[in-house]
Amino acid sequence: MLYLRRIKNTKTEGIYIFMDMPELSDAKKVVGLNQTKKAVNSGRAKMVFAAKDADGQFLLQVKRLCEGKSVPIDENMTMAELGSACKIDVGCAVCAVTE
Repeated sequence: MLYLRRIKNTKTEGIYIFMDMPELSDAKKVVGLNQTKKAVNSGRAKMVFAAKDADGQFLLQVKRLCEGKSVPIDENMTMAELGSACKIDVGCAVCAVTE
């Protein structure tokens, strides 16, 4: 199944991409807030996925970091969908694709 995603950041505002669940599942990524923050700060993160139903303060932290480092962020999946895409048995609030 393909999902139309809108990339949100200052450099790519209004650009849409297609990413399917298997593509995200097979991508090299890190899962969780701390690992995602490390990947974004070190420049390894190519794109960040944040669950739309995650805590608001949590999302704000991730959004600010991504905007500051010009990393695109996708906020269209729920925690359950993101956890499934990351191949973990629990919900996932945030992950970063590193390659």
